[in-house]
Amino acid sequence: MTTTTTLPNGSYPQVSSSPTMACAFNGHEPFHFAFFIMNKACSRPEPASFRLSTLSGTGMWFLFMAFTLLDLNSAEVRETGSTVAVVYNKQMAESKAVADHYAKARAVPASQVIGLDLPTTETMTRKDFIEQLEQPLHKAFLDGKMFVAGDRGPGRPPLSQASIRYLALCFGVPLKVENDPDLKEPGMEKMPDGMRRSGCAVDAQLALLPWAGKAPWLGIVPNPGYGVTNDMFLHPTNGFLLVSRLDGPTAAIAKGLVDKAIEAETNGLWGRAYFDARGITNGPYAQGDSWISRSAFLAQAAGLETVLDEQEAVFGLDYPMSHIAFYAGWYSQDVWGPFILPKVEFMPGAFGYHLHSFSAQSLRDPSTRWVAPLLAKGVTITMGCVDEPFLAGTPDVHAFLGRLIAFRTSFGEAAYACQEFLSWQTTVVGDPLYTPFWRQTAEAEQDLMARTNSLAAWANLMEANQNIVRGADKNRALRFLQQSANRHHPVILEKSGDMLMEQKRYNLAAETYEDVLKRSDSPMQRLRVLFSLGEARSLYGPDQKAFEAYQSILRDYPDYHGRKKVYENIIPIARRLGKRDDEQRLTRELNALPPQPTPATFK
Repeated sequence: MTTTTTLPNGSYPQVSSSPTMACAFNGHEPFHFAFFIMNKACSRPEPASFRLSTLSGTGMWFLFMAFTLLDLNSAEVRETGSTVAVVYNKQMAESKAVADHYAKARAVPASQVIGLDLPTTETMTRKDFIEQLEQPLHKAFLDGKMFVAGDRGPGRPPLSQASIRYLALCFGVPLKVENDPDLKEPGMEKMPDGMRRSGCAVDAQLALLPWAGKAPWLGIVPNPGYGVTNDMFLHPTNGFLLVSRLDGPTAAIAKGLVDKAIEAETNGLWGRAYFDARGITNGPYAQGDSWISRSAFLAQAAGLETVLDEQEAVFGLDYPMSHIAFYAGWYSQDVWGPFILPKVEFMPGAFGYHLHSFSAQSLRDPSTRWVAPLLAKGVTITMGCVDEPFLAGTPDVHAFLGRLIAFRTSFGEAAYACQEFLSWQTTVVGDPLYTPFWRQTAEAEQDLMARTNSLAAWANLMEANQNIVRGADKNRALRFLQQSANRHHPVILEKSGDMLMEQKRYNLAAETYEDVLKRSDSPMQRLRVLFSLGEARSLYGPDQKAFEAYQSILRDYPDYHGRKKVYENIIPIARRLGKRDDEQRLTRELNALPPQPTPATFK
């Protein structure tokens, strides 16, 4: 059963759900006890519900235990630039500038930065791919001893050793390969019509570079790395490279991907997680919805403040989305909702992903599809499809987040462990070395506290959330937050206020929200908290303070697309207070509001 709930007085939407989890971690070899626990958690159809972010149920306890055990067993080691090759387009000065910037930031050896003469368009022919990209690059790898050729028998790539695992394609390297209608390959007559094509993402075909040009083109190639739990299996000697792009609408955005990745590795990836499912429980599209809803369980188990929306529509323009660390949703052709606003509050290191068949059709236009707009608004890592992949051919975002968060892999590793097929349509955008969770949370917190960095408050919040998931008494969790060294930080205060609201301690909640407003510099957090404050004061009083909270939204957010809801909240309060002039004025303003914009009308 799926339900959508709304806060009293009709403020911004909050969601509850009871999805069923199904495990996506199908490793190629036995893992330790944490893997068993993760399987256990993923296999229990245990009901769970959450108001914005509070999951419950035995399944969540198992997930918490999995994170705990993985935390204890994780090796705090990050790979270096020596494991990366970088490719740029010699025909574009900006492409080389991106390559040089990345190589310096990640200490990539100069011998592993390779310039090739490539088309300057986003699309290239199969002939150009082979002659200008694949063959010269393979030769450069052999000449530079990054690949060492060797016959390992039938069914194995002709590669005995490799010193690199990652390949970073820089701004200016073409994005996709055109379909070649004249191509003939054995077995093609058995393929479904929709699969009998050679057009693909450049990344997805280059991932098969270890096969030295012997990989097929038509249709899909099963990815041997899909779902693996042994990071070192993801290696060229097993038949594939981990290819990603340093790309985006501009070269400056492409350069910023590594800068934000390193910032997040230094200070941690903190923030909130937002998941936009559609409430589908059966039929051909249930798989995509399941990926997204299960991702919400995983994020909550990690201790993130988590929102799961299971309404058909995507998040609206009125949704106050702050401190975005993770976003995954579907299904809209072009970017919409909070992501078209002038300012989107992505945290450094953030992941953003929208499941759509053509989400990465181009990386240059920041106003169409999804990948380019998300990059323009500040995401650090993302994925998308350059052409129709069919649902099963898109990334399994639940497996991706499980790898990145729970197994603490690099972005490149997570991106290729979540794709069932190669030589297909997925492009991966971001620094492949980026490893946001390379340290245990406690160690990251200690480091931040030593540097008097206020981000340490997020670690306190994660600890409280993890204990709530484990089943700890919520009063103890609240006391922990109220007594922490970061108790005056806005994210701690907001969480405390929300917990007080759950306990119906409305006056204390309101006072806590008022404290948030004195301290927060996040416009979207302030907007969300003003709604919460208006609700709390409407329930407890005095009405004048509820009136002032909603009046603040109208005054401070003149372009807010949810003003209709604000008027509907404030007008009855004005009536109760006997503010007849205000009631009439507000009613006139409500009636004068233009229609809510839609994707078709908003420009």
